[in-house]
Amino acid sequence: MNCEVCQLKELEVEHFEIREVLRCILHTIVFHRALGLVRPKDVDLELFEITYVQCGDVELEKKIDEKIDHFISWVEKHPNKKSQICLSFYEVKSKQPSWFTNKTERLYWEQWYVNLNVTQHPKHHSSKSHHTKLVVDPGESATEERSCRRAMVEASLREVLFQIIKFVNEKKDHVPPISEGVIYFPYEITIPRKFQ
Repeated sequence: MNCEVCQLKELEVEHFEIREVLRCILHTIVFHRALGLVRPKDVDLELFEITYVQCGDVELEKKIDEKIDHFISWVEKHPNKKSQICLSFYEVKSKQPSWFTNKTERLYWEQWYVNLNVTQHPKHHSSKSHHTKLVVDPGESATEERSCRRAMVEASLREVLFQIIKFVNEKKDHVPPISEGVIYFPYEITIPRKFQ
């Protein structure tokens, strides 16, 4: 079985944006790969003008949030590094038992790589100069810069969401047959590895 891989566009985010961005991306992927009856739940992002859909499953939300917490801890230990979080879907197949092997194995059929560059931006810029008579309000220019940067991140996040939708609509042949009563394919979220 072939494993389809989707490398999502790299997003440059600040530390405080990580949780919201990852929730949006990971829940969007899981929602589009859900198999059975789910209770769709619209979620409006607080930082961006984007709404995404979750499966409405409390256990799923907890698992995703737990992995995001691990990712954030990793980022805090490795500031200003590019990193990746991988969401993998797999099938569990039984193997012929032998003395030294597991009775089951994971056959990965799809992997999603979420690429983040977490940056530290200065809180504000100082425009003080005793040689200049022009008075510039540093708060105003910093606010303008922030809103411009936020609009860029929002546009990039939208691109990633469209990339996800395009991938799930075009790549269907590798998805294994659905077992009765299963709502979600088994999945795992792995964190990170450095690029540099």
